Amino acid sequence: MGKPLIVVLGAGLGGTIASYEIKAALKDRADVMTVSDSDTYSFIPSNPWVAVRWREPEAIQVHLPPVFAKKKIGFTSVGAKRLHAGEKRLELNDGSSINYDYLVISTGPELAFDEIEGLGPHGGHTVSICQTAHASAAADAFDAFAQNPGPIVVGAVQGASCYGPAYEFAMILDTELRKRKIRDKVPMIYVTPEPYIGHLGLDGVGDTKSLLESELRDRHIKWITNARVTSVEPGVMHVEEVGEDGAVKKTHDLPFGFSMMLPAFRGVPAVSNIEGLTNPRGFIIVDKHQRNPTWPDIFALGVCIAIPPTGPTPVPVGVPKTGFMIESMVSAISANLKQILDGREPTFEASWNAICLADFGDGGVAFMAQPQIPPRNVNWSASGRWVHTAKVAFEGYFLHKVRSGQAEPLYEKLALDLIGAHKVRRS
Repeated sequence: MGKPLIVVLGAGLGGTIASYEIKAALKDRADVMTVSDSDTYSFIPSNPWVAVRWREPEAIQVHLPPVFAKKKIGFTSVGAKRLHAGEKRLELNDGSSINYDYLVISTGPELAFDEIEGLGPHGGHTVSICQTAHASAAADAFDAFAQNPGPIVVGAVQGASCYGPAYEFAMILDTELRKRKIRDKVPMIYVTPEPYIGHLGLDGVGDTKSLLESELRDRHIKWITNARVTSVEPGVMHVEEVGEDGAVKKTHDLPFGFSMMLPAFRGVPAVSNIEGLTNPRGFIIVDKHQRNPTWPDIFALGVCIAIPPTGPTPVPVGVPKTGFMIESMVSAISANLKQILDGREPTFEASWNAICLADFGDGGVAFMAQPQIPPRNVNWSASGRWVHTAKVAFEGYFLHKVRSGQAEPLYEKLALDLIGAHKVRRS
């Protein structure tokens, strides 16, 4: 009887480090195979910098095949066409299949631009920072915009679940426009489904409401909350502002010369609409051990998993999954697979703490929620120039981790140490 095969589906932030850590935890007791649709890893948190040319795409990317080969982890960039959970088989885009013993799903999301007419970079009228290629195209669009400046609309649409990058990009745009000495020619408005500024899909963390309202106000960025984007046409975004009772209280036709709106997410087609595996949006259902209750040989982590919202809101607002939280899911899955191979039931749980560094180019906001969903043991936020320095440091740390195939989970520890040091400096 051969060694069990563990297949990791996805090689983004979660899938790449999951492959490293699972291999390190199990060593020669199992084979690990990673299936991706690209042989390039991109550090997605740096995409807002790419979109204003503070980074070139190549600076935040890693060519994966040599690293995986060095770590003796199988790798293919053919991509997955369809999961056949009942057969424990992953069908690939080239017609071949992989039969697995255990599957770890870390695909990230499909970007649901098509749910709003005119949204997105593919035939739509707004740019995106969700993928590095999108951010690079956005940089070209921003350079063209700077030659003929006008209004900017930035934010997120209904159902979005990752608000930190939207706030980051709004502030980064403000910083870059001031550097180019054209900020006075650019009215800016922030559009979001959140019920209030700083909600973040988490019902706020610490004083994020006041901190982010103050940042927007100081930078002369107006905002619309409880916003539902109905359609986008060239140079105009149509938005409904919804009241607490769910009724439309005002409509806005917002002109723009440049716009970036984060879309809603859904599960990728390869794993969607499998009974017992996914919810109606295609996100993977997991228990507290990151394991699917219906298919116990399947684990999942990261943006592709189902997390219920923190509470009802007039406009749908999703819950984010931060990089720190994802790394804790990776560690839990690695430990649980080791227990399973030892003939035991899995007992490890992810911490699900939300720790975020939102960089604004000349400062930023940091927050920590432990656990992510209220009520919390820790509910902290702070702002200052140190956040920008910290974000640059984390970029370097994480890219080193991916390039070297490092398995040790240090992301959350370093963040806690950094924030702890900031608290000491202020006391």
